[in-house]
Amino acid sequence: MLKEKKITRKKQIEQKATELFQTRGYAATSMRDLASEMGLEAGSLYSHIKSKEEILRNICFDMANDLMAEFDKITTEQSGPSEKLKKYVVAHVNTLTTDTAAAGVFLHEWRHLSEPYLSDFLKMREDYEQRFREVVRQGMAQGAFKKVNEKFAVLTILASLNWVHQWYKPSGKMSAQDVADELAVIVLDGLRP
Repeated sequence: MLKEKKITRKKQIEQKATELFQTRGYAATSMRDLASEMGLEAGSLYSHIKSKEEILRNICFDMANDLMAEFDKITTEQSGPSEKLKKYVVAHVNTLTTDTAAAGVFLHEWRHLSEPYLSDFLKMREDYEQRFREVVRQGMAQGAFKKVNEKFAVLTILASLNWVHQWYKPSGKMSAQDVADELAVIVLDGLRP
């Protein structure tokens, strides 16, 4: 019989905050709301976390780091631009569908980060987009992709992928991997000459 891994109180607080930030929005969720949902006194939250923004930072940077770690693995592989782009799309979708509430917060609530975290987050986001753009550039240079405005193409791809957290349901007919694979086909078909 497998032992269930017990999660820390801090992690429980972060999970509940993620749900609240995703449904109500970061600005509309107070520490009092979070404490009430947890069945705690508001003051006792601070023995586990420093601030509401600390939770937001953890959500945003954990997701960003997960995405970048997947990209790092793929980037080092010796494969062509079509295969790399397919793997980027699949990794992106799989990461977002692992925790759709956290994905929603990551994609929409990052604007509430204060400095220097906001600048750090935006830099990571720009680096992430640049990796997508680089593989599209390589694909165009090698004739694997038709000539397109690479920035527009990448923003369109990411916009498509980033809505997955809104409609993907783990109990639905398609698994996360099925969704990722289908989206990769659509993206690649749109770029092939």
